[in-house]
Amino acid sequence: MTDGRSWEGNWKARLYERVRELGYDSLTAFAESRPTASLVELAEVLGKDDVAGVQVFSGLVAEAERSKRLTRLVRGQFVRELHAQFPNGWPSIVDDTNRFDIAQVLARWSGYTPVTHEERVRQARAALRAYPPPAGWRPLGPDDELLRTLLPDDES
Repeated sequence: MTDGRSWEGNWKARLYERVRELGYDSLTAFAESRPTASLVELAEVLGKDDVAGVQVFSGLVAEAERSKRLTRLVRGQFVRELHAQFPNGWPSIVDDTNRFDIAQVLARWSGYTPVTHEERVRQARAALRAYPPPAGWRPLGPDDELLRTLLPDDES
């Protein structure tokens, strides 16, 4: 976690400078090299004391909009949220505790969903609740077959 210094100075320039220092040509390439890392974990790699997860996400959204790959980013964020709560995959038993944890995953995912994709994510959440994936389902990136079924690419 940062102590507030993440917003000092030109944080966007700092973010991209760190990405280049690590050998990546884009924030997207950096994030996709760590598809199950949370936004906070990504931020800590880029600068534990002066980069915040929300800054990483802001940069990812900007790049995804430019490259017309926003749906892929939304799927990738689901992977990050699911992995943070269920590193071993979708729970085999959906008791009250796991039901609550699933709701948290879906809520966090929704919180990071751009307005343009809110309705599609709402539909995907409903599908996941109505027809849960198999126990142990653990997408390792945005190209997971089930995720692509729930949120197919449609950007032109």
